[in-house]
Amino acid sequence: MHEFFTQLHYSFSITGPIFIMLGLGIALRRNGIIEDKFIETGSKLVFTVTLPALLFLSIVKADLQQVANLNLLIFAVIANFTVYLIFEGLAQWLVKDKSETGVIVQGAFRANTGIIGLAYVSNAFGNNGLAAGSIYVAILTILYNILAVITLTRSSSGRKAIGAGYLLRSIAKNPLIISTCTAIPFSLLQIEIPEVLLQSGSYFADMTLPLALLCTGASLDLKQLQQDSSGANYSTCGRLIIAPVLITVAGYWLGFRDLELGIIFLMSAAPTAAASYVMARSMGGNAKLAANVIAMTTLGSLFTCSFGLTILTTSGLIH
Repeated sequence: MHEFFTQLHYSFSITGPIFIMLGLGIALRRNGIIEDKFIETGSKLVFTVTLPALLFLSIVKADLQQVANLNLLIFAVIANFTVYLIFEGLAQWLVKDKSETGVIVQGAFRANTGIIGLAYVSNAFGNNGLAAGSIYVAILTILYNILAVITLTRSSSGRKAIGAGYLLRSIAKNPLIISTCTAIPFSLLQIEIPEVLLQSGSYFADMTLPLALLCTGASLDLKQLQQDSSGANYSTCGRLIIAPVLITVAGYWLGFRDLELGIIFLMSAAPTAAASYVMARSMGGNAKLAANVIAMTTLGSLFTCSFGLTILTTSGLIH
């Protein structure tokens, strides 16, 4: 029992700083220090500049032959796609209002890997985890965008749908995907980048997680937690319990351990991505429901991720 509580303390040392930053964002918003314009501008800066810089530098500085695992990436795609299919099947049975099916399914499968998931991995495994996690994020970003469009379109009931051409353009223009794909040749070919550019890029990269977490916290609408929504409960249960359990157990069964299994769990245990709100709103879905899911999973992830990480470390599967 003492070992369990020791590992639980270690787990909270990984998740705790992230949620302190989220809480600080909430507090600053309530006191008027952070306003809507700052959240909008800061979030845009993170998505288009600082997070791509972080992904690029983490890959360029790493030895991809050591941290990049093709089997892990293939597993990520197959596992997350399988979980998506499971949620689609469950939604047909559980969700009464079919117009909300897409929002509920997206909230369940679409994890916030780019910010919170990456922050978990960075805190747990340092630079090697950050490099491997960056490639993991890029792969899942493509998959999540495709699956989100599919599920929201299928349940749109005549509402605005997004075509395949738009989807392909959005993927091709995604800064996270561009930065990752650009960084891989630099790393593999060991192309030297001038120190002045590396240092300048580091300034941007270093502000990514603090700024992103502050904006994420400030954008949370805690009033959404007071709403009674079975759909939000389904999404939250799927995102925080079903998805991480199924994906992590599958990863363990296939032989992933330590860094790889840690990335699998921490990415799958991340809360619902903030992008799910934007996507639901743009496609005519229930945006309030999407916001509710984001708030519930973001707060709940502190406990479910810490507990799951404690079990994995106590059992010796992650060191």
